[in-house]
Amino acid sequence: MSEHNHVVKKDGELDMNKVDNAINKIDQGEKDRILSDFDSFKTYLHKRIKLAESIGLGEEQLAKGAEKIASYLAENEEPRNSEEKLLQELWKVGTQEEQHKLAHLLVKLAQSE
Repeated sequence: MSEHNHVVKKDGELDMNKVDNAINKIDQGEKDRILSDFDSFKTYLHKRIKLAESIGLGEEQLAKGAEKIASYLAENEEPRNSEEKLLQELWKVGTQEEQHKLAHLLVKLAQSE
């Protein structure tokens, strides 16, 4: 099954419930590789955003996906570098609106990679 089929609904919208499943399917070694340094994290996000854009997801859907991922990371993963620690702290103190804006900024940052 392609990634498109398991996280995107037939109408082209991102299925937020299935985003959780996709995150949980990433094995620990891969998570460690992705989160080992901030450049690896940005590169991973960049590739995922390019894939999402290629199947038609827009900026708002990308930001909602980024929110889901950021929430998961803040709750389940220990930061492995100072940049991740800063993002985690900002996420935890932010309101839902601020978190959404931060998610938009993370998408922009990864797009510029």
